[in-house]
Amino acid sequence: MIILASSSPRRKMLLSKIIPNFIIETSDIDEEETFLSSESLSYDLSKLKAYEVFHKHPHDVVIACDTVVIFNGIIFGKPKDEEDAFRMLKILSSNKHVVLSSYTIISKNFEVSKTIKSFVYFNELDDDKIRKYIASGSPMDKAGSYGCQDKEFDLIKKIDGSVDNVMGFPTEAIKKTLKDFKVI
Repeated sequence: MIILASSSPRRKMLLSKIIPNFIIETSDIDEEETFLSSESLSYDLSKLKAYEVFHKHPHDVVIACDTVVIFNGIIFGKPKDEEDAFRMLKILSSNKHVVLSSYTIISKNFEVSKTIKSFVYFNELDDDKIRKYIASGSPMDKAGSYGCQDKEFDLIKKIDGSVDNVMGFPTEAIKKTLKDFKVI
């Protein structure tokens, strides 16, 4: 069985583009308590999540993923509150930033961890647009306080790289890894 170690509805939707049947089991890793703060944060968290679930299911294939937004060397995870979301979106306005999504796929026969990089160019966002977006509730569970799928808010000018990666699950790379190891 393939297990997705995530409760993210976006990751579930994106994995279903590759694999029709899988189960979900979230890890108990508290991302706020990891004390990791480097650019390897998403990589390290994807491994921690995968291992935590794989420990309970050693005969299955576990897929875990984590995403961070980086601007000028500062890592933006999920916002703590609306004020934090406003701060992040104000900083990202009119700027280019990096999105790193790391995935770990582990089974009894192999383990692969990789990080995929995409570049996102934001439109200029005025305070009113940012407040309306925050009021929608959408930014509150996303790294960098935004979702590239939230097209009605016109946040993004351009994406260089995988759009799915920016959504938090690099389907192209994951599909290739699963094929390389004959999981699919």
